[in-house]
Amino acid sequence: MKTYHRVLCIAGSDSSGGAGIQADLKTVSSLGCYGMTVITALTSQNTQGVTAIYAVPPDFIVAQLTAVIEDIGVDAVKIGMLFSAENIQAVSSVLHQYDLHNIILDPVMASQSGRRLLQDDAIPLLKSSLFQQVDLLMPNLPEAEILLGRKIHGPEGIQKAAIELSAMGCKDILIKGGHADGMDTTDRLYLGRQDRFVSFRGSRVNTVNDHGTGCTLSSAIASFLAKGMLLEDAVQSAKQYINGALQAGAEYTIGKGKGPVHHFYQYW
Repeated sequence: MKTYHRVLCIAGSDSSGGAGIQADLKTVSSLGCYGMTVITALTSQNTQGVTAIYAVPPDFIVAQLTAVIEDIGVDAVKIGMLFSAENIQAVSSVLHQYDLHNIILDPVMASQSGRRLLQDDAIPLLKSSLFQQVDLLMPNLPEAEILLGRKIHGPEGIQKAAIELSAMGCKDILIKGGHADGMDTTDRLYLGRQDRFVSFRGSRVNTVNDHGTGCTLSSAIASFLAKGMLLEDAVQSAKQYINGALQAGAEYTIGKGKGPVHHFYQYW
């Protein structure tokens, strides 16, 4: 019998289908893996923004996690929106119980429209607990600035920031460059155990349809790790996938605001 490459996605639900759990499942499926979910929050949102958030009770998050892990098993984990300190504690407590590998944390803090997706009092716990438990931390520039409590300027500043974040517990850091000014969207990966940087160069795609790019990139990396790739190769492959999804998605019109990328561009 064949087996699946199993990817567990822990994140919020996006009712518009462009980000969150919905984007994770589309990405994982398009890359030939089996996606499972633990929903941490329900969001009411569309292409124009988030209008409401309902946090899932922590004990139900634990129930979802244990049900999936104990029966199906996990080859890689993607963690996205957690929303509250209570939810962070719930996820952290379960990770302590099981020997899971290839855990990626995308520290989702705000939507593109500016709605806070992580409460302020949850940030210290995020750093003190989950940072010690995950294998890759992948903030964008604004998130890295919040985590460090200061502004980050230029390529040298990004490298210094990655080293500082690595010292907080998670050795490997990917700082995404999509929020940088100009056309350059280079992502920088710091492999802390090797004390080595790898740059993944990219140019900004001319499109309004960039909703869910961070969710898509993180779940793509998890998918390639689940297939057995090394981290550097997984990031490179995920970058190629998201660039293709952005370019293909630019040809579509959906909603009145920022639409999604085209997750299945390789098929239709």
